[in-house]
Amino acid sequence: MKNVFVYCEVNEERTIADVSLELLSKGHKLAQQLGVKLEAVVLGDGIEDLAPLIMPFGADVIHLADSPGLYPYRTLPHAAVVEHIFRQEKPEIALFGASPVGRDLAPRIASALRCGLTADCTSLEIGDHHEKKTETTYKDLLYQIRPAFGGNIIATIINPDTRPQMATVREGVMKKEVVDPAHKAEVRHLDLEGIISPETAAIEIIERHVEQSRINIKNSGIIIAGGYGVGSKENFKLLHDLAEIIGAEVGASRAAVDAGFAEHERQIGQTGVTVRPKLYIACGISGAVQHRAGMDQSAQIISINTDPHAPINHIADYTINGRVEDVIPKMIRFYKKNIR
Repeated sequence: MKNVFVYCEVNEERTIADVSLELLSKGHKLAQQLGVKLEAVVLGDGIEDLAPLIMPFGADVIHLADSPGLYPYRTLPHAAVVEHIFRQEKPEIALFGASPVGRDLAPRIASALRCGLTADCTSLEIGDHHEKKTETTYKDLLYQIRPAFGGNIIATIINPDTRPQMATVREGVMKKEVVDPAHKAEVRHLDLEGIISPETAAIEIIERHVEQSRINIKNSGIIIAGGYGVGSKENFKLLHDLAEIIGAEVGASRAAVDAGFAEHERQIGQTGVTVRPKLYIACGISGAVQHRAGMDQSAQIISINTDPHAPINHIADYTINGRVEDVIPKMIRFYKKNIR
């Protein structure tokens, strides 16, 4: 009991979603700090071969529920199974990805167990809390850290009185790390008899059509991101031209998205995606803390900006002072001239 649990989402490719592997990596660190075990919950159909994919990320116990009724995801069966596991195992901490599945499932579990839930966390830490009114000290709480008020402040939320302490975590904010390629875990197969009732399984999915995302910013090794300083949607085309030549993806700041220069799927920052590319070229981006939180782990950063004192320049490895519409065409020409 008192262990750390991670709900592992099975994606369309019938493998474990990246956000779940990231949470396993973080969950392993939290479990080590608390001196407890890390347990994974995997629900689906034909998922026996997924257990070896989870073990290297530090899971000590894997709860497998294998049934045709558990894939594709449906709210009621998954909620019934996860609630059953949590009531039996009584976790101290339970983590879900802030994906469409996690955002649907986690609130139902929290409501059923009458416990707290913090959504869209960007950081998780273990710490103590002293309540002045009651002079009570709580040890080893989960600090659930997330942006609030439109990203203008960072809130640290605690849940001292109920268990489990639950949080959904955005994809990309935790680093996916293999703990030990040879790590082994205990696999527990769950008997679903009596857990999934006829009422729970009332909905049947007859046919599904899934449109795959055409934008893959998170996994791109090179990202060219534009901000409001790019000036227009037409100028954003220069970023796309350079990206096509060097094999990059185009990202955007929130200000650029709000101005209509780029699609929301390209937004990087606290209210967008978090990225860690080998090269990040920031074009016309001032570098507010909300944007830096989504890209400051990039291996190398180049800033193109007319303001030499822009905050983005403080974390950039190289700074180019100039207008995007002047600099980008020169970069394209030089790259074409020197490419082999």
